[in-house]
Amino acid sequence: MTHMLDSTLYSLCLSIFVGVATGYLGSLMVLEKMALVGDALSHVALPGLAIGITFHFNPFLGAFAFLFVSAAIIWQIQRTTKISFEALVGAMFTLALAIGILIYGDNLDALEKALFGDISQVTILSTTIAAAVCVAAIVLTKLIYDKLVLAMISEDLAISKGIKVARINLLYLFLVSVVVAIGIQIVGTLLVGFLVIVPAIAAKNLSTHMRRYSWLSAVFGATAGFSGVLIWSIFFGPNSSIPFSGPLVVFSGIIIFAATIVINWRFKITT
Repeated sequence: MTHMLDSTLYSLCLSIFVGVATGYLGSLMVLEKMALVGDALSHVALPGLAIGITFHFNPFLGAFAFLFVSAAIIWQIQRTTKISFEALVGAMFTLALAIGILIYGDNLDALEKALFGDISQVTILSTTIAAAVCVAAIVLTKLIYDKLVLAMISEDLAISKGIKVARINLLYLFLVSVVVAIGIQIVGTLLVGFLVIVPAIAAKNLSTHMRRYSWLSAVFGATAGFSGVLIWSIFFGPNSSIPFSGPLVVFSGIIIFAATIVINWRFKITT
């Protein structure tokens, strides 16, 4: 009982940091019209999780490694061939999903946890490390945020300003990979893409300038993550018919999104 209470408290703390980080980084993906890329990229972590479990090391290290290597390969292929980023991520996503399922084999319990998250394994050490990584990711993203936005508007203009666009994009993909790998603990590979997309599109409904948009994305991400885990821990729990908190995080985020639509419609904030 004490262990479960501790895990829930750690998960609530972790959900705030993960929500802020995914919301903030996701605001750039939505701006660049890469929302579906963020969702698909999260599924690429599945083989890394499977490898970690198979060879008995931290599966989230495997998830991050697989995510970043895949992102770097896609980044390089896109630069070389000019094939759209969306198409390459779609191809890598289906390949990774197939590889992950093959590696898991008949270990359906582990596969289920990978797909939907497992907060029962969250400890104070993993929470502390994840929180530190999320803070670092947010700080680094803030440092390159304006450069990334300028590159989205005009890559040629960004280059003329001395911005190394390719390096900045690779760093951003690295940070997204880190945050997605951490977020898998809360909502799993199937749903972590939600935290990259929905807080940002909710924030767009209430934002008239970039600063408000980016930080509202972070606030909505934290609110969705925290409220989802809290509702799950109060009304359900690991031994219930819904043993994963991910679906509740999704419902919380959708309620926030719906509320922003109504508020924008009522007060005409962005029109």
